[in-house]
Order: sequence, then structure tokens, then C-alpha cells
Amino acid sequence: MIDFEFSEEHKILRESVRAFAESYRERIIELDKKHEVDPEILRHMGREGFLGVCIPEKYGGAGMDYVSLAILSEELERVDTSLRVPVSVHVGLNSLGLLQWATEEQKQKYLVPQAKGKKLAGYALTEPDAGSDAKNLKSTAKKDGDFYILNGSKAWISLANTADHFIIFAYTGPRELGHKAISAFIIERDWKGVSSAFIKDKLGVRAGDTGMLFFQDVEIPKENLLGEEGEGFKIAMSCLDNGRFTVAAGSVGLAKAALEASIDYAKQRIAFGKPIADLQLVQQKIANMVKGIEAAELLVLKAAWLKNKGKRNTRETALAKWYATNVASQAADDAIQIHGAYGFSADYPVERFWRNSRGARIYEGTDEIQTLIQAQYALGIRQDKPLRKTLPPWPFPEDS
Repeated sequence: MIDFEFSEEHKILRESVRAFAESYRERIIELDKKHEVDPEILRHMGREGFLGVCIPEKYGGAGMDYVSLAILSEELERVDTSLRVPVSVHVGLNSLGLLQWATEEQKQKYLVPQAKGKKLAGYALTEPDAGSDAKNLKSTAKKDGDFYILNGSKAWISLANTADHFIIFAYTGPRELGHKAISAFIIERDWKGVSSAFIKDKLGVRAGDTGMLFFQDVEIPKENLLGEEGEGFKIAMSCLDNGRFTVAAGSVGLAKAALEASIDYAKQRIAFGKPIADLQLVQQKIANMVKGIEAAELLVLKAAWLKNKGKRNTRETALAKWYATNVASQAADDAIQIHGAYGFSADYPVERFWRNSRGARIYEGTDEIQTLIQAQYALGIRQDKPLRKTLPPWPFPEDS
């Protein structure tokens, strides 16, 4: 049965997250202009329980479903992308990855404090020479007794300078084996040999922490191997299923914000003796925003439904991410056009929406990668193989 009615719990969550995000609107605008990050916002998210929204209560989370994760992501990005990114990284890419792949000991040590908002988590796959071509990693983790010795670097990592824990990926076997020689690890920021640096002067998400990670002879205890040796690429891709889901949901929020701003401005702006809302070409842009938002939201909810059922959703989530990020980008662009010269000014939010929306069509799978994914599924070139471990359905068995 398909039910499009949000539960009372969902409605309460939406109101709570919206109030939280709105309380930081002016602060975010200030931080965006200064290219600065405020870690207190992230700590506040933790206190509100947002950083454990869909983690089982058994592990310190709120035990809510994956629709709730979509609502959280949407409402945060409705104000600014920098508010949504920590949820994508901490919850989507890291904590849900631990929920799926970690041992019970690893969950108790890392997932529990993350779900409670006491520790912040990141995810480090991308490198200076390895973006879409994830198999081109240069980082290596060579086994030495009870440790792996990690060397290398990571680039364009959200929360690089803020997170306490990271899931990282490195070659543990011969490079000629390709992705079958990549393994995943849980590392801690304060370990010897781990350092980071900010990436400055970004086009968008200026109030967010984006940076580099550097590893020099970092000793990783063997018990911090996530999954099995050689399983890292599968783990990375499964984590991306969750990260892309939050990006898609967040993009719906950004598109809605662009629509709201456009409607308000179109009703107030007078041209040719009447509000520009009466002009058909302005109405066309408004209508296209509505059309895109409605379709994008349905794609997100379909992916959430599959997640709640515990069903594989790589194709559906990739499609939602691809479509929703393009909808948000176009909505922001049309919003600037509706605002005219004022849309080109930081006095109105739509220029910030435009800057923020552009990055989502690159990170966690470019438009081009998403295009190939959908074509390969349709042609039968790409097929999902069973994973050794799966993300639990909702309601979580751990909480029953």
C-alpha cells in the first residue's frame, strides 16, 4: 500500500527542524559572507538529536525512519546547504555505514557517541586524483603486525577540520587488483600522523567545513578495519546510497526555498504597471519550479520507502539525486532571473541558493556518473549483486 500522508511524528519533526534552521538563518548569512564555520551549530544539532535521527535507539539514536531523514535534510537545506551537509556526511555516509558494516564492538565505540551527538563523523573517499574514478586512489594501508600503516591524502572532504571520526578508504593489496584491493577503516582525528587543512574560496557552501586530510605513517589498529579486507569499494558505494539520498532530499528543500523567494518577490515587484507575477513568462518559471519539485519529492519518497522496507535502492536513490539536484539548480537559476538585477545581489538569498546548488551536481556522483548509472541499469549492463551485509529495515529489529 502506498500512503502519501506524513505521520504525526513526521509533522512534529518538520516543525522542529524548521524552527531550528530558521533560528540560524541570519547567522548562516553572516558566516557565508565571511567564509567561516561555526562548530556550535553542529553541537546544537547533536543536542537536538538530529545527528542520530534514523539510528536505532539501541545505539543511542532516535530510531526514526528514513522518511524522517529526508525531512531533516530538506528542512535544513531550505535555509542553507551548509546545515544539511553535516547530516549527509555524519548520518548518511558514516553512521549508516557503521550501522550496516561495523562489528558490535565498533558500533559501541563509534556509532553510539555519534548517534548521541557527542562525536562528529566524516567520510573520506575522494583524493586529488580520484573523484569519479574512485579506483584511482593513491592512499595505502600496509599491514604491519597488529596495525595497518596509512599514508596518503584526501580532498574535498566535508567536516575535514571538524569531525572526530572518519571512514577512510585505501589500498591494502596490489593495485592491479583494482577495487578488490581497497579496504575501509575507521580512524580518529587525534591519532599521530593525521592532519587537515581548510579548502578556501569555494563558490558555494561557504559556511561549511570543506578540506583536505593528510595521513603520514598513521597506525590503524587492526580492529578498526571496517568490514573485510578488499571490501572497501562495496562499503564506499553502499555509503554513497545513503549520502546521495540526503543530497536529493536537501535539494528539494533548496528548490522550495527558491520557489518561495520567487513567489514573494513576483507579488511585490511592479513592472509595466502591475506585479510581475501577472506576467506569463514569470508564471512559466514558477510553474516549472513546481513541476520539478513535485517530481523530485516523489523520487525521494520512493527511495525512502525502499529503505524502510530494507530493499536495495541504488538505482532509485541515484535517480533521485540526479533529478533533484538538477531541479534545485534550475530553480535557483530561474529565481535569479525572476529577481532580475536584485537576484545578482547578496541582498537577496537566491544568489546564495544558486551558488550552493551547483556543487550538488558534482559531489557524491556527478551528473555524468548518474547518467551512466541510469543507462547501464536500463541496458542491463549494471545489476545489483547481494551484499554481505545490508542496512536494516524500519522499524529497526534492534529496537523491537
